[in-house]
Amino acid sequence: MKNRLLLALKQELVTEDKSVEKADIIIPVYKPGKTFLELIRKLEQQSVPVNRIIIMNTEQKYFDRLIYGTSFQKDHHNVLVRHLSRREFDHGRTRNRGVQYSDAEYFIMMTQDAVPADVHLIEELLGQLRREKVAVAYARQIAPEGSSEIEKYTRSFNYPEQSMIKTQADLDRLGLKTFFCSNVCAAYNRRIFDELGGFVKHTIFNEDMIYAARAVEAGYGIAYTAEAKVFHSHNYTNMEQFRRNFDLGVSQAEHPEIFAAYPSESEGIRFVRQMIRHLGKTGLKRKIPHVMVQSGFKYAGYLLGKHYRSLPGKLVVRMSNSKEYWS
Repeated sequence: MKNRLLLALKQELVTEDKSVEKADIIIPVYKPGKTFLELIRKLEQQSVPVNRIIIMNTEQKYFDRLIYGTSFQKDHHNVLVRHLSRREFDHGRTRNRGVQYSDAEYFIMMTQDAVPADVHLIEELLGQLRREKVAVAYARQIAPEGSSEIEKYTRSFNYPEQSMIKTQADLDRLGLKTFFCSNVCAAYNRRIFDELGGFVKHTIFNEDMIYAARAVEAGYGIAYTAEAKVFHSHNYTNMEQFRRNFDLGVSQAEHPEIFAAYPSESEGIRFVRQMIRHLGKTGLKRKIPHVMVQSGFKYAGYLLGKHYRSLPGKLVVRMSNSKEYWS
């Protein structure tokens, strides 16, 4: 009760002080569940109060089903919900539409299945954005309790404990990793976002990395903020991994100006080698065949996606995870 009163007082003070910078949250949503409701609760408990939570929901019936019989709208007065159809959804365009509903200096892109690990998520991200020439700051992803060892290591490989700010000076050393950024949880400087033209307006995948690449090219930095943490993980089947990586390959084929000079295959090989080494050290050698098979599905999907223009149209749609993209 005491913590709630303190948070309410802090929010009231921020509302009264017009000089305080505002931050909005923008969340594309499709078939939300209990994790989404937990996300909203955790956002409302942050040490830096959220100005507005903007929900870009695909297919109204699923959202209505989730909140039916609840007081969701009454309990969350700062939540704005906008509905769209599956045909209207696009990873870039939908997020750009969400930004248009925001009048804040900063906005934070999140996904419905990412949950803040503590009350300092927004505070840590905004701290990085206030640095000169930082266009975007993205959070560390941690596999939640109960996740497999493979998923835990995957998160730690892509999201280490050490923060860094990546710029043009890191291209020779980091290659494609210089542009790595994830809209699972990433905060943006609105002024720079508008200056760079926002997210690419039509893309099957990778809108976050494409934006980050353009920001780096324009002389800005990408801040990986390990102190800002969210719980987030996946448990994809082999075919789900195949389709996801097919779309990844398509996105790279459609943006050679970014990805052609920095191929990602070497990073994938490095990950598989380190994963196998890790499983061996932790007594989980029995998991290695699974990793090898799954890696095969990933690479096959990625390779076919990169060469999708050579494939029959119907086959492309069947292999893609984003059917509406091709309609």
